[in-house]
Amino acid sequence: MVDKETTEQEWREKLTPEQFSICRLKGTEPPFTGKYADCKKDGIYHCVCCGNPLFDSSAKYDSGSGWPSFWEVLNERSLDRVLDESHGMRRVEVTCQSCGAHLGHVFEDGPEPTGLRYCINSAALELKERT
Repeated sequence: MVDKETTEQEWREKLTPEQFSICRLKGTEPPFTGKYADCKKDGIYHCVCCGNPLFDSSAKYDSGSGWPSFWEVLNERSLDRVLDESHGMRRVEVTCQSCGAHLGHVFEDGPEPTGLRYCINSAALELKERT
């Protein structure tokens, strides 16, 4: 169920300009610039907009793409997948199932056992470290 209650103005007040641009306007951060691109900390990555748990750090790997990459999602019901034909490409966008935030894209060139690469913007994530 996607959040339809939060207004654009409320999102603008809650998020940084970069987070708003990426999560609400389907932008992207430049590769190798996001705070989680090289992060090796143990924890759960959550949606920065609504706190929905998305990825476990144990599924994170270095894809060489410049964005945090995961080979599996924490819970299949955490994400929605939408065909994205923008920018002259055919990709699958991943959005937060809870609030509809744009997170990034999923590709079928990841490692086993899933063969998937969830390529996610750091600005769309909040890591909650395990203690």
